[in-house]
Amino acid sequence: MERFNEYHLDPQQFPFLNRLQANWQTIRDEFTFFKKTASEEELQFAHEVMGPKSKTVKTKGNARYSAFGVLFQGLLIEDYIQTHHISYPQYPGENVPQKALELRETYFPKLTEAIAATNSSYDNILRNVYFGTFHPGLDVKLHVNYNLHTNRGYLGLIVPEGDVAMKICHDKLYWHEGEFLVLDHSYPHCPHNYTEYERTVLVVDFFKPNRPRKDLIRMEQEFVAERMQENPYSLGVFGKNDQVQAEDFIKYGLAHQLEWDKAL
Repeated sequence: MERFNEYHLDPQQFPFLNRLQANWQTIRDEFTFFKKTASEEELQFAHEVMGPKSKTVKTKGNARYSAFGVLFQGLLIEDYIQTHHISYPQYPGENVPQKALELRETYFPKLTEAIAATNSSYDNILRNVYFGTFHPGLDVKLHVNYNLHTNRGYLGLIVPEGDVAMKICHDKLYWHEGEFLVLDHSYPHCPHNYTEYERTVLVVDFFKPNRPRKDLIRMEQEFVAERMQENPYSLGVFGKNDQVQAEDFIKYGLAHQLEWDKAL
């Protein structure tokens, strides 16, 4: 039986995730179709433009993490780019928001539809929705995602057998295809993929439903403003305050665990 606590949360507490979970195979099919049929230019565009970049979260070795998605801070990707006037020097003279719109509509209509239906029924509770892929051998150094206004759900889409897991505080948690793993990711964590295959999940950040919405919106606006100034290509998802602090180890008793010491 699954054991839940203050950072490993029971997905059944969040019924607004049900539509995405019910459509997980369709969402996976859209992802795999895109990866198999999109042109090299489209694949490069998705990863360069439609995915959040972090200057803080580091990995060990040369294995990569890649991400791209359709919703950021409650806005569809093309609207987010336009609203924040993000410029992409590698695409001179191109209408980047229009290109993102076309790619999203061409390859991810069912995912977009599920997001829209959920946000229509639950007052725009979904904030970020993107695909996250761990390439073989990935080992992410210990960090936090300092988003006190949201929790993060990971919907398993492609999960190989073997040691691909999330280490958070005292737990080692695993993804499963068709299921949500929900975390308060402001707790220190370090995931890895020690298999020879890629792992892909749908990352879903959502407002904490037990907090006053006006407070959460204000917090999101403050975080996004700060992060976009630090790094506009973060899409407001990552920031400098994602760095783990010494007190995190002390508070959760991690300083005495050798593998966490190495991760720091």
